[in-house]
Amino acid sequence: MSSALESLLDLLDLEQIERDIFRGTSRSAVVPRVFGGQVAAQALVAAGRTVPAARTAHSLHSYFLRMGDPGAPIVYSVDRIRDGRSFTTRRVVAVQHGQPIFHLSASFQTYEEGLEHQAAMPPAPDPETLPTAAEMLPRYADRFSDPGVVDRLIEARAAVDLRYVDAPPFGTVGEPREPRSQVWFRTNGKLADDPLLHVCMATYVSDMTLLDSVLLAHGRGGWTVGDVVGASLDHAMWFHRPFRADEWLLYDQESPSASGGRGLGQARIYTQDGRLAITVIQEGVVRVPRD
Repeated sequence: MSSALESLLDLLDLEQIERDIFRGTSRSAVVPRVFGGQVAAQALVAAGRTVPAARTAHSLHSYFLRMGDPGAPIVYSVDRIRDGRSFTTRRVVAVQHGQPIFHLSASFQTYEEGLEHQAAMPPAPDPETLPTAAEMLPRYADRFSDPGVVDRLIEARAAVDLRYVDAPPFGTVGEPREPRSQVWFRTNGKLADDPLLHVCMATYVSDMTLLDSVLLAHGRGGWTVGDVVGASLDHAMWFHRPFRADEWLLYDQESPSASGGRGLGQARIYTQDGRLAITVIQEGVVRVPRD
Protein backbone atom coordinates (compact mmCIF):
# COMPACT_ATOMS: atom_id res chain seq x y z
CA MET A 1 0.00 0.00 0.00
CA SER A 2 1.32 3.46 -0.93
CA SER A 3 1.94 6.03 1.79
CA ALA A 4 -0.53 8.34 0.01
CA LEU A 5 -3.27 5.71 0.29
CA GLU A 6 -2.44 5.18 3.98
CA SER A 7 -2.80 8.94 4.47
CA LEU A 8 -6.17 8.94 2.70
CA LEU A 9 -7.41 6.02 4.81
CA ASP A 10 -6.38 7.95 7.93
CA LEU A 11 -8.38 10.89 6.60
CA LEU A 12 -11.47 8.71 6.28
CA ASP A 13 -11.02 7.21 9.76
CA LEU A 14 -13.06 9.86 11.57
CA GLU A 15 -12.71 10.58 15.27
CA GLN A 16 -15.92 9.96 17.22
CA ILE A 17 -16.35 12.77 19.74
CA GLU A 18 -19.90 11.98 20.92
CA ARG A 19 -22.73 9.63 19.99
CA ASP A 20 -23.49 10.36 16.31
CA ILE A 21 -20.94 13.20 16.18
CA PHE A 22 -17.63 12.77 14.37
CA ARG A 23 -14.66 14.96 13.52
CA GLY A 24 -12.46 14.86 10.45
CA THR A 25 -9.45 16.71 9.10
CA SER A 26 -8.54 17.67 5.54
CA ARG A 27 -5.63 17.18 3.18
CA SER A 28 -4.06 19.61 0.74
CA ALA A 29 -5.95 19.99 -2.53
CA VAL A 30 -5.20 21.40 -5.96
CA VAL A 31 -7.23 24.52 -5.11
CA PRO A 32 -7.27 26.22 -1.67
CA ARG A 33 -10.48 24.66 -0.39
CA VAL A 34 -11.65 21.28 0.86
CA PHE A 35 -12.00 18.78 -1.98
CA GLY A 36 -15.68 17.94 -2.43
CA GLY A 37 -15.07 14.22 -2.77
CA GLN A 38 -13.34 14.25 0.60
CA VAL A 39 -16.21 15.83 2.52
CA ALA A 40 -18.74 13.56 0.76
CA ALA A 41 -16.73 10.44 1.60
CA GLN A 42 -16.23 11.52 5.21
CA ALA A 43 -19.95 12.25 5.61
CA LEU A 44 -20.76 8.78 4.28
CA VAL A 45 -18.27 7.27 6.74
CA ALA A 46 -20.05 9.10 9.56
CA ALA A 47 -23.45 7.86 8.40
CA GLY A 48 -22.22 4.31 7.92
CA ARG A 49 -20.80 4.08 11.41
CA THR A 50 -24.31 4.46 12.85
CA VAL A 51 -25.76 1.66 10.69
CA PRO A 52 -25.61 -2.13 11.27
CA ALA A 53 -22.81 -3.71 9.25
CA ALA A 54 -25.28 -6.02 7.46
CA ARG A 55 -26.85 -3.00 5.75
CA THR A 56 -24.84 -1.54 2.89
CA ALA A 57 -25.15 1.88 1.27
CA HIS A 58 -27.35 1.91 -1.83
CA SER A 59 -27.72 5.67 -2.44
CA LEU A 60 -26.67 9.13 -1.34
CA HIS A 61 -27.92 12.60 -2.19
CA SER A 62 -25.94 15.65 -1.16
CA TYR A 63 -25.50 19.41 -1.47
CA PHE A 64 -22.34 21.47 -1.21
CA LEU A 65 -23.37 24.58 0.73
CA ARG A 66 -20.18 26.54 1.43
CA MET A 67 -16.50 26.35 0.56
CA GLY A 68 -14.64 24.23 3.11
CA ASP A 69 -11.57 25.52 4.96
CA PRO A 70 -8.77 22.92 4.64
CA GLY A 71 -7.04 24.33 7.71
CA ALA A 72 -9.92 23.66 10.12
CA PRO A 73 -11.53 20.42 11.36
CA ILE A 74 -14.95 19.41 10.05
CA VAL A 75 -17.62 18.19 12.47
CA TYR A 76 -20.15 15.67 11.12
CA SER A 77 -23.47 15.39 12.95
CA VAL A 78 -25.62 12.34 12.10
CA ASP A 79 -29.41 12.21 12.47
CA ARG A 80 -30.91 8.72 12.67
CA ILE A 81 -33.90 9.45 10.46
CA ARG A 82 -35.27 5.91 10.13
CA ASP A 83 -34.45 2.31 10.95
CA GLY A 84 -36.89 0.10 9.05
CA ARG A 85 -37.06 -3.65 8.50
CA SER A 86 -35.07 -3.44 5.23
CA PHE A 87 -33.83 0.14 4.92
CA THR A 88 -31.98 2.58 7.15
CA THR A 89 -31.84 6.33 6.44
CA ARG A 90 -29.33 8.80 7.82
CA ARG A 91 -28.87 12.55 7.43
CA VAL A 92 -25.47 14.15 7.95
CA VAL A 93 -24.56 17.83 8.28
CA ALA A 94 -20.90 18.87 8.03
CA VAL A 95 -20.07 22.02 10.00
CA GLN A 96 -17.07 24.36 10.03
CA HIS A 97 -16.72 27.63 11.91
CA GLY A 98 -20.29 27.25 13.18
CA GLN A 99 -21.84 27.01 9.70
CA PRO A 100 -23.01 24.03 7.63
CA ILE A 101 -20.81 23.46 4.57
CA PHE A 102 -22.31 20.18 3.31
CA HIS A 103 -25.50 18.16 3.69
CA LEU A 104 -25.93 14.47 2.88
CA SER A 105 -28.77 11.97 3.03
CA ALA A 106 -27.84 8.30 2.67
CA SER A 107 -29.87 5.10 2.56
CA PHE A 108 -28.68 1.61 3.49
CA GLN A 109 -30.34 -1.73 2.74
CA THR A 110 -30.19 -5.31 3.91
CA TYR A 111 -29.22 -7.52 0.94
CA GLU A 112 -32.07 -9.23 -0.86
CA GLU A 113 -32.65 -11.02 -4.17
CA GLY A 114 -34.59 -9.24 -6.91
CA LEU A 115 -35.04 -8.55 -10.61
CA GLU A 116 -31.81 -8.08 -12.56
CA HIS A 117 -30.87 -6.09 -15.67
CA GLN A 118 -28.30 -3.43 -16.50
CA ALA A 119 -26.99 -1.15 -19.24
CA ALA A 120 -24.15 -2.72 -21.18
CA MET A 121 -20.61 -1.58 -20.48
CA PRO A 122 -19.28 0.67 -23.28
CA PRO A 123 -16.06 -0.20 -25.07
CA ALA A 124 -12.85 1.02 -23.42
CA PRO A 125 -9.17 0.14 -23.74
CA ASP A 126 -7.32 -2.00 -21.20
CA PRO A 127 -6.37 0.34 -18.30
CA GLU A 128 -2.88 -1.16 -18.14
CA THR A 129 -2.18 0.26 -21.62
CA LEU A 130 -2.91 3.86 -20.53
CA PRO A 131 -0.44 6.32 -18.95
CA THR A 132 -0.51 6.99 -15.22
CA ALA A 133 -1.10 10.51 -13.88
CA ALA A 134 2.62 10.89 -13.19
CA GLU A 135 3.37 9.96 -16.81
CA MET A 136 0.54 12.00 -18.40
CA LEU A 137 0.35 15.27 -16.48
CA PRO A 138 3.86 16.64 -17.20
CA ARG A 139 3.02 16.58 -20.92
CA TYR A 140 0.57 19.44 -20.30
CA ALA A 141 2.70 21.57 -17.97
CA ASP A 142 2.70 24.44 -20.48
CA ARG A 143 -1.11 24.68 -20.28
CA PHE A 144 -1.06 25.91 -16.67
CA SER A 145 -0.18 29.47 -15.68
CA ASP A 146 0.89 28.17 -12.27
CA PRO A 147 3.91 25.87 -12.70
CA GLY A 148 3.10 24.13 -9.42
CA VAL A 149 -0.23 22.76 -10.64
CA VAL A 150 1.24 19.58 -12.13
CA ASP A 151 2.96 18.63 -8.88
CA ARG A 152 -0.20 19.38 -6.87
CA LEU A 153 -2.33 17.31 -9.24
CA ILE A 154 0.06 14.37 -9.02
CA GLU A 155 0.15 14.65 -5.21
CA ALA A 156 -3.66 14.93 -4.97
CA ARG A 157 -4.05 11.74 -7.02
CA ALA A 158 -1.21 9.74 -5.51
CA ALA A 159 -3.58 7.54 -3.49
CA VAL A 160 -5.58 6.61 -6.58
CA ASP A 161 -4.32 5.31 -9.92
CA LEU A 162 -6.52 7.33 -12.29
CA ARG A 163 -5.95 6.98 -16.04
CA TYR A 164 -7.67 8.98 -18.79
CA VAL A 165 -8.78 7.08 -21.88
CA ASP A 166 -8.53 10.26 -24.00
CA ALA A 167 -6.85 13.61 -23.36
CA PRO A 168 -8.26 15.51 -20.36
CA PRO A 169 -9.92 18.93 -20.84
CA PHE A 170 -6.67 20.81 -20.26
CA GLY A 171 -5.07 18.73 -23.01
CA THR A 172 -7.37 20.01 -25.77
CA VAL A 173 -8.05 23.63 -24.82
CA GLY A 174 -9.86 25.50 -27.60
CA GLU A 175 -11.01 22.29 -29.30
CA PRO A 176 -14.66 21.44 -28.48
CA ARG A 177 -15.28 17.70 -28.37
CA GLU A 178 -18.13 15.32 -27.75
CA PRO A 179 -19.23 15.87 -24.14
CA ARG A 180 -18.03 12.48 -22.99
CA SER A 181 -15.04 11.32 -20.95
CA GLN A 182 -13.75 8.00 -19.66
CA VAL A 183 -11.25 7.23 -16.93
CA TRP A 184 -10.17 4.02 -15.25
CA PHE A 185 -9.37 4.14 -11.54
CA ARG A 186 -8.40 1.99 -8.57
CA THR A 187 -6.62 2.67 -5.29
CA ASN A 188 -2.84 2.43 -5.19
CA GLY A 189 -2.89 -0.57 -2.89
CA LYS A 190 -5.19 -3.20 -1.44
CA LEU A 191 -8.04 -2.25 0.88
CA ALA A 192 -9.70 -4.15 3.72
CA ASP A 193 -12.84 -6.11 2.86
CA ASP A 194 -15.24 -3.64 4.59
CA PRO A 195 -17.90 -2.78 1.92
CA LEU A 196 -18.40 0.70 3.44
CA LEU A 197 -14.73 1.52 2.85
CA HIS A 198 -14.98 0.65 -0.86
CA VAL A 199 -18.17 2.69 -1.27
CA CYS A 200 -16.61 5.68 0.49
CA MET A 201 -13.45 5.44 -1.61
CA ALA A 202 -15.51 5.41 -4.82
CA THR A 203 -17.43 8.42 -3.50
CA TYR A 204 -14.11 10.23 -2.96
CA VAL A 205 -12.92 9.56 -6.51
CA SER A 206 -16.29 10.29 -8.14
CA ASP A 207 -15.88 14.05 -7.63
CA MET A 208 -12.50 14.24 -9.39
CA THR A 209 -13.52 14.21 -13.06
CA LEU A 210 -17.32 14.17 -13.38
CA LEU A 211 -17.65 17.69 -14.80
CA ASP A 212 -14.88 17.10 -17.38
CA SER A 213 -17.48 16.33 -20.03
CA VAL A 214 -19.08 19.76 -19.52
CA LEU A 215 -15.70 21.39 -20.23
CA LEU A 216 -15.00 19.20 -23.26
CA ALA A 217 -18.19 20.34 -25.00
CA HIS A 218 -16.88 23.93 -24.99
CA GLY A 219 -13.14 23.40 -25.41
CA ARG A 220 -12.45 24.68 -21.91
CA GLY A 221 -9.44 23.51 -19.92
CA GLY A 222 -10.89 23.82 -16.44
CA TRP A 223 -10.22 25.41 -13.08
CA THR A 224 -6.48 24.65 -13.17
CA VAL A 225 -6.14 26.38 -16.55
CA GLY A 226 -8.28 29.32 -15.41
CA ASP A 227 -10.67 29.55 -18.37
CA VAL A 228 -13.64 28.62 -16.15
CA VAL A 229 -14.47 29.08 -12.50
CA GLY A 230 -16.86 26.92 -10.56
CA ALA A 231 -17.63 24.40 -7.86
CA SER A 232 -19.80 21.37 -7.23
CA LEU A 233 -23.40 22.14 -6.26
CA ASP A 234 -24.86 18.71 -5.60
CA HIS A 235 -23.87 15.07 -5.93
CA ALA A 236 -25.94 11.88 -6.06
CA MET A 237 -24.88 8.24 -6.28
CA TRP A 238 -26.66 4.89 -6.50
CA PHE A 239 -24.71 1.75 -5.61
CA HIS A 240 -26.18 -1.12 -7.61
CA ARG A 241 -23.82 -4.06 -7.17
CA PRO A 242 -20.84 -5.00 -4.99
CA PHE A 243 -17.44 -3.82 -6.19
CA ARG A 244 -13.92 -3.25 -4.93
CA ALA A 245 -12.31 0.17 -5.22
CA ASP A 246 -8.86 -1.48 -5.26
CA GLU A 247 -9.72 -3.19 -8.56
CA TRP A 248 -10.09 -1.40 -11.90
CA LEU A 249 -13.34 0.54 -12.35
CA LEU A 250 -14.39 2.30 -15.57
CA TYR A 251 -15.89 5.76 -15.00
CA ASP A 252 -17.94 6.53 -18.14
CA GLN A 253 -19.05 10.20 -17.98
CA GLU A 254 -21.11 12.51 -20.16
CA SER A 255 -22.84 15.90 -19.99
CA PRO A 256 -26.41 16.17 -21.30
CA SER A 257 -26.77 19.89 -20.54
CA ALA A 258 -25.12 23.17 -19.56
CA SER A 259 -27.08 26.39 -19.03
CA GLY A 260 -27.58 29.23 -16.59
CA GLY A 261 -23.99 29.08 -15.36
CA ARG A 262 -24.41 25.41 -14.42
CA GLY A 263 -23.28 22.17 -16.01
CA LEU A 264 -24.66 18.67 -15.47
CA GLY A 265 -22.57 15.53 -15.50
CA GLN A 266 -23.89 11.98 -15.36
CA ALA A 267 -21.93 8.75 -15.30
CA ARG A 268 -21.88 5.01 -14.85
CA ILE A 269 -19.12 3.11 -13.10
CA TYR A 270 -18.44 -0.47 -14.24
CA THR A 271 -16.24 -3.24 -12.88
CA GLN A 272 -13.61 -4.51 -15.30
CA ASP A 273 -15.71 -7.61 -16.01
CA GLY A 274 -18.68 -5.46 -17.12
CA ARG A 275 -20.97 -5.24 -14.09
CA LEU A 276 -22.70 -1.88 -13.56
CA ALA A 277 -21.67 -0.93 -10.03
CA ILE A 278 -22.63 2.75 -9.59
CA THR A 279 -24.59 5.56 -11.23
CA VAL A 280 -23.50 9.14 -10.49
CA ILE A 281 -25.08 12.53 -11.25
CA GLN A 282 -23.62 15.92 -10.34
CA GLU A 283 -24.40 19.54 -11.14
CA GLY A 284 -21.82 22.25 -10.73
CA VAL A 285 -21.34 25.95 -11.24
CA VAL A 286 -19.39 26.42 -14.47
CA ARG A 287 -18.80 30.08 -15.31
CA VAL A 288 -16.60 31.83 -17.84
CA PRO A 289 -14.45 34.40 -15.99
CA ARG A 290 -15.30 38.03 -16.61
CA ASP A 291 -12.58 40.34 -17.85
